[in-house]
Amino acid sequence: MSIPHPLGGESSTGFHPNLSWSHYRALMRVENIAARQFYETEAVRANWSRRDLERQINSLFHERLLASTDRAAMLEGTRESISALVPMDMLKDPYVLEFLDLPSAPQLQESQLEQAIVDKLQAFLLELGRGFSFVARQKRLRFDNKDFYIDLVFYNYLLKCFVLIDLKIGELTHQDIGQMDGYVRMYEAHSKVEGDNPTIGLILCSEKNEAVARYSVLNESQQLFASKYRFTLPTEEELKREIERERALIENQMDVLQRLSDV
Repeated sequence: MSIPHPLGGESSTGFHPNLSWSHYRALMRVENIAARQFYETEAVRANWSRRDLERQINSLFHERLLASTDRAAMLEGTRESISALVPMDMLKDPYVLEFLDLPSAPQLQESQLEQAIVDKLQAFLLELGRGFSFVARQKRLRFDNKDFYIDLVFYNYLLKCFVLIDLKIGELTHQDIGQMDGYVRMYEAHSKVEGDNPTIGLILCSEKNEAVARYSVLNESQQLFASKYRFTLPTEEELKREIERERALIENQMDVLQRLSDV
């Protein structure tokens, strides 16, 4: 029996693990169910980034494919034309860390979370996504006779850059963002290898304050990011509520843009 897809239509798999939330935000804008399912399938099969997916949607690729007399060649050409990856294509929000078997409890400490990740590093690498390899734990940076320690350091060979991860129990704050900004700058100055792309800083927090994220350097930075983590998989009802919330935000943004264009 098929399972109703959270975006509408039917699917036997629901959300695909190889697609990020930004992919599904783009898919929400496709009203035609058949076209939406086509774009979702092709995004997985051709390894489209979020930007690739949006470009194909905006160019009405599904409609052009239906009108084509050589669909196989058209599909093959599209699958080969993959744009360069950017950090936003690789990072998730949220990360689901149910494999750590840790409680979402106030007494949980960041050191316990870090130890659990190191103990189950292979599973954590799979959750991080494609191209990640482990580099260091509690990486020391020395500046002005002071020592600073980065919780976890990874390298992504697809992005060709180091990824610094700071673990945060509790709500994201401006201080957390400032600290990560400092880590990235110090790593760039003292540890980055020649030829690598700019270092990425990712704050993994149990509570992501959207207002703090919006009114900080996270809003426009290409190097600093914050993602929420959770220790349980979201239920189907939670996914549906989140999709409806995102859809309402998108529709509201479109209404605002329409009113501005009418002025």
